[in-house]
Amino acid sequence: MPVGLLLLVAFITVPLIEVALFIRVGSWIGLWPTLLAIVATALIGSFVIRQQGFDLARRAQGKLAGGGMPVREGFDGLCLVVAGLLMVTPGFFTDAVGACLLVPALRGVLYRRLARRIEVHVGSGPGQGGGPRPGGDPTVVDADYEVVEDETQPLPPPRGDWGPRNR
Repeated sequence: MPVGLLLLVAFITVPLIEVALFIRVGSWIGLWPTLLAIVATALIGSFVIRQQGFDLARRAQGKLAGGGMPVREGFDGLCLVVAGLLMVTPGFFTDAVGACLLVPALRGVLYRRLARRIEVHVGSGPGQGGGPRPGGDPTVVDADYEVVEDETQPLPPPRGDWGPRNR
C-alpha cells in the first residue's frame, strides 16, 4: 500500500475510532470521568516517558563510551517520541498505541522485525565517506583532502591576548 494512501486512511479512521470510543466510554462511566481519564493518561504517559528517556540517555552514553553505536537506543528514543506524541493527543486509541510503545518488550519485538528488513552498507570508496579499506589495516583511515587558500582575502587580525603575559 502506498504511503500516501496509508496516511489518508489513518487520518480518516483514527479520528472516527476516537469519537466512537469517546461515545462508548462516556456512556459507560459518564462525561467527567471520561475527561479525567484522558487527562490522567496524558500525565501518566509523560511521567513514564520522562523516566524511560533518562534511562535511555544513560544507556546510549554508556554504549558510546564503550565505542559502540547506540542503534537500539536510537530506535527506542524514536519510539518514545512517537509514544509521547500519541499520549498527549486526546483519545483512548492513541493512548493505547502510545502505551504499547512504552513497553520495552514490545519495542524489542518491533526492533527485531525492522532490523531484519534493513541492511546497512558502509562504503569506503570516493564519495562514500572515509573508513578503512576492505582487507586493510582497520586503524588506517583512507581519506582525501584538499588545501584551499584564498590569496585575495587578507586574514582577519587576531583577537585576544595570544602572547605571554608581561605584568
